Amino acid sequence: MPQYRKKPVVIEAFCLGIDDMPDWFCTKRSRGEIVTHGTYDTLMSCDIVTLEGTMHAERGEWIIQGVEGEVYPCKSSIFMETYEPVAVEMPKSAV
Repeated sequence: MPQYRKKPVVIEAFCLGIDDMPDWFCTKRSRGEIVTHGTYDTLMSCDIVTLEGTMHAERGEWIIQGVEGEVYPCKSSIFMETYEPVAVEMPKSAV
């Protein structure tokens, strides 16, 4: 049977309730596409409207923005097995 490898794709992600919420998350939240539970300082969970239905994420899980702007949750253990940090290159003018 043929086998396939996932193409390397760079995504944006943050750890819910641990990292600061990025602008793209806040924008979808203000549109009602994401509902958060808890306060800004003690964010405990969220519900994300996706094409597959509403998905729930708990504090400590990763929230991913995919290549087409789609947002979805990912369990921490799966995230760590699937993704690795990408080195951000500084523009030459900043050096």
